[in-house]
Amino acid sequence: MAAALTSTPVLFDLPYAPLAKAPLPAGQPREWYIAHNRRLKAMRLAIALLDSGVRTPLQARDRVIRDTAALIGIHPPSATTCHMVRALMSYTR
Repeated sequence: MAAALTSTPVLFDLPYAPLAKAPLPAGQPREWYIAHNRRLKAMRLAIALLDSGVRTPLQARDRVIRDTAALIGIHPPSATTCHMVRALMSYTR
């Protein structure tokens, strides 16, 4: 078991290409779609911030989050989405 933990990491092919998007389920209220898309956007932003070296929610101010969104090609997030990004970053493992 210890040998599996110390094996060399698997390198991914670059550049990264996102998976094909599946259509969202029909019949949900509009608020459900808005919340779902907001959660996806917050998750993408949190991952990008972590990759860029922002490790704590205190470092992730609205300006930093919005600059990161512009860098990765996402529309500027609202204050609510910025709050969700910080909340995602505050969860412990």
